[in-house]
Amino acid sequence: MSIKPIIALDADGVLLDYGLAYASVWERAFGQRPVERDKDAYFPYHRWAVEFLEGERLATLQACMDEQFWSCVPPLEHAVDACHRLHDAGYELVCVSALAPQFETARLRNLRETGFPIERVIATGLAAGERSPKADAIEQLGPVVFVDDFLPYFRGIAPGVHRALICRGPNGTPNVGPELDQIHSSHADLWAFSEWMRTQILNVR
Repeated sequence: MSIKPIIALDADGVLLDYGLAYASVWERAFGQRPVERDKDAYFPYHRWAVEFLEGERLATLQACMDEQFWSCVPPLEHAVDACHRLHDAGYELVCVSALAPQFETARLRNLRETGFPIERVIATGLAAGERSPKADAIEQLGPVVFVDDFLPYFRGIAPGVHRALICRGPNGTPNVGPELDQIHSSHADLWAFSEWMRTQILNVR
């Protein structure tokens, strides 16, 4: 067990720009890069001028979301610097991602190669039901803070863990409703969170 306090970080939308990567994988699947429609959209299929996929075309896109894809998602602006700031402040950073477990190594390689000071990834996969697929991993890690950009992923997180929500992509965001009352702090991006952490003393136990 780490002797440093742990900050658990989501990947896509917190560390990595999945929305930008979506345009690249679309181009790889269908041979044409989509035009950006709404840079402030939360979901990538709203950000880009693409059609709703099903059947064979959906399978074609998903087939391109392979080891290569998950190894090459670009970092969000200032996210690497934010992580170094947190790391230098004495925190161990662990990525907890709702990614299929078979891509856990690819995700770690992606983070290392883009300069994140992160040596551990936990890929939880998706789970049916209301409880967050990340809840069990967070319980086992015992972090002081859990940072995510998807409000439903805070369901079932232990009360003693500080819940920090990254509020990106206001258009079509799922981060609305009464569950926001369970969030301890909200931030525009990870850099803003790291700036906030400099001035906070968290009651973690």
